[in-house]
Amino acid sequence: MRKTVSVLLVSTLILAACGGIRDSRINPFNWFGRGEPAPVAASTEATNPLIPTRQGLFSSNRERPYAGQPIDTVSDLTIERVPGGAIIRATGVAAVQGVYDVRLIPGNEDDEAVDGVLTYSLQGLRRGGTVQGAPATREVTVARKVTNQTLSGARTIRVEAARNALQSRR
Repeated sequence: MRKTVSVLLVSTLILAACGGIRDSRINPFNWFGRGEPAPVAASTEATNPLIPTRQGLFSSNRERPYAGQPIDTVSDLTIERVPGGAIIRATGVAAVQGVYDVRLIPGNEDDEAVDGVLTYSLQGLRRGGTVQGAPATREVTVARKVTNQTLSGARTIRVEAARNALQSRR
């Protein structure tokens, strides 16, 4: 029993001493050395390395265009300021149930303001659907973050639907 306690006490003291000796080879924290800058091979490709490339027998390498249709009406439009820009939140009521993948599609090219107006179209994909149920069951909400750079030329934000449009001014 005394030998076990003595061995544990000595090994604890040795390991504690390693913390005080920073440049010692005995210290296990120094075994791999400190991080040093290393050169990185420059990539000549213009692709985004964060987007995976799909390869294989069953992969589809083509992007499908968004086939959304305009939502029937826009019932609410809220713009919330956040660091770096704003969040545009629009609520709409679809004509049928079963609308999904709702998006705010930019109406202007390159998401830029034209004559001080930043326009978006409220669109969604339809899955069959019937005109049954209360309007609350057909309600959809979508949000989109825009940067301060996009907002710099905009004085009005307009969201359009099939039968109406709502806008908010600064």
